[in-house]
Amino acid sequence: MTTVGSSFLTAGEKAALEETAASLATHGKGISACDESAGTIGTRFENVGIENTVENRRQYRQMLFETIGCEKYLSGAILDPETLLQKSDSGKLFPEVLTQKGIVPGVKPHLKVYELPGTNGDTVMQGLDALAVRCRAYYKAGARFAKWRSPLVIDVERGRPTDLAIRTNMHDLARYALICQSEGLMPIVEPDISLLGKHTLQEAVDVNIRVQSELFKAMRDHGVYMPGSTLKPNIVNPGKDCPIHYSVEEIAVANVFVLEQSFPVAMKGANYLSGGQDLPTALARLCAINRANTKGPWNLR
Repeated sequence: MTTVGSSFLTAGEKAALEETAASLATHGKGISACDESAGTIGTRFENVGIENTVENRRQYRQMLFETIGCEKYLSGAILDPETLLQKSDSGKLFPEVLTQKGIVPGVKPHLKVYELPGTNGDTVMQGLDALAVRCRAYYKAGARFAKWRSPLVIDVERGRPTDLAIRTNMHDLARYALICQSEGLMPIVEPDISLLGKHTLQEAVDVNIRVQSELFKAMRDHGVYMPGSTLKPNIVNPGKDCPIHYSVEEIAVANVFVLEQSFPVAMKGANYLSGGQDLPTALARLCAINRANTKGPWNLR
């Protein structure tokens, strides 16, 4: 029998990846991104007078994961590698606690950003070296998906993002996705275009199309199994300092237009990130995007 696409995976491996992707795309549920590093969560702890210790971080994550009824609203949870190996008071590893609630545990495998020389400040995410080894360990610890973020900034006057930054970041995302799938983890790809700047909505649309087109082409060129992967995009927005006001409906139409240009129908869905928007604004825009999506088969959350 002829194997269709991504021949490095068996039929069973493809089915497992698709099952995870479908679970994360469950209608009416979302993914909890509780993957803050020790440094990031330490700043938040400091703001409320909590000491940033390993034990306090463990107790905080335990409070989240053992909240009664959280499984009604969560399909998955992204963990920091530290959290992946921690246990609840009952002695169960956190991935087991989540799995028993029907919440798929995932992990953040990337490291820190690095500035690309000669690009006026564009960056690339580090962490591909030894990624296969880490993914194998994450899978053994109970993770079933991963999420890699590649941040980009729009600065029209300085020519950002450069073609080099787009190409480098999207090819890194594709290589990450390929490595994850080879180790049993369903990859979430996250091209994150910042809300900072004064760019217009049309300029944001143009950049997002360039970025997503490059991403999906790179994924196919790398042999990534598309039905066994999902997207975590930014909401396509004008820059925070843009002088032009756009309605929620205009922003929604722009987001659907971007998806219709290149988002593969083979992929189950997209989990939008808020990207610096306040909660009411992000929810209003997400609801409007779903109302505007009359053609695409994806579950957008």
